[in-house]
Amino acid sequence: MRLAIDAMGGDNAPQAIIDGALRSLHTFPNLHIDLYGDEAVLAAHMKQHARMNVIHCTEVIEGEDEPVRAVRRKKDASMVRAAQAVKDGEADAALSAGNTGALMAAGLFIVGRIKGIDRPALAPTLPTMDRQGFVFLDVGANADAKANHLYQNAVMGSIYAQHVRGIVRPRVGLLNIGTEEGKGNEVTKETYELIKADDRIHFVGNIESRDLLNSVADVIVTDGFTGNMVLKTLEGTALSMFSVLKDVFMKSAKTKMAALLVKNDLKEMKTLLDYTEYGGAALFGLNAPVVKAHGSSNEKAIFNAIRQAVTMVEHDVSEVIRSTIQGE
Repeated sequence: MRLAIDAMGGDNAPQAIIDGALRSLHTFPNLHIDLYGDEAVLAAHMKQHARMNVIHCTEVIEGEDEPVRAVRRKKDASMVRAAQAVKDGEADAALSAGNTGALMAAGLFIVGRIKGIDRPALAPTLPTMDRQGFVFLDVGANADAKANHLYQNAVMGSIYAQHVRGIVRPRVGLLNIGTEEGKGNEVTKETYELIKADDRIHFVGNIESRDLLNSVADVIVTDGFTGNMVLKTLEGTALSMFSVLKDVFMKSAKTKMAALLVKNDLKEMKTLLDYTEYGGAALFGLNAPVVKAHGSSNEKAIFNAIRQAVTMVEHDVSEVIRSTIQGE
């Protein structure tokens, strides 16, 4: 198995990318990794490994670049070259912690979407209080979605939860403003009926946002606009909560002593709310796996994103989605 990784994307590139890649090579003995990036820059951070190569690229897609224009104009960018390697059959999957919009564009225009999938979806696995997590899609690939797009998201999310996360009969829920069947706008009402009519999907009905972290479903479906807002709200709430806790514990000598007593418990709590523990956000609906790691990913987060890509390749998720959508 060979992965094509954009070594120049992300806040902590290239060191975190290289370190995460090396860690994954020690974990997966059949894995080969091609790092795409500036050879001179990577050489300053590299530790040689027989199953890791550097593919020199002269350009980088920056965070402020307009996604589609950058993908079309920067043909020698590390992200574009990694996606092209997948398209050409030189790699089984691509991964980047760089510009999210550009990676989605590269996935769509270069790797290509599965026939029968109208729009690919961006899907991370988010944490729950019981540590089981849930697949959440879409979180930004499509701001405007029709009912059929959300229905396809339900199918793809269910397949992923079953084949990658090992859940025998994944529970699929639809994010809505109430749990009753008649709730929502016209899109969610129509989506509800489409999902409900598919016997392959274990549909548990509408899910309210307040219940997201309570393990009410294994897959939760929404449109990209709502999903992105929810994702960033959850992330911002977690960061703000820990900031408040830090301020409280640093107020006095007494609270600092209390902080020492609960230090390990706070670390465990932080890990519980960290969705990078589950890997990156997969782009569902493409001809091959493409995984978006968080922009601030450290070594551990990159390793988890690579592990996610490896599992998707091993279980041939793209082919399973294709055959399911096309009714084979």
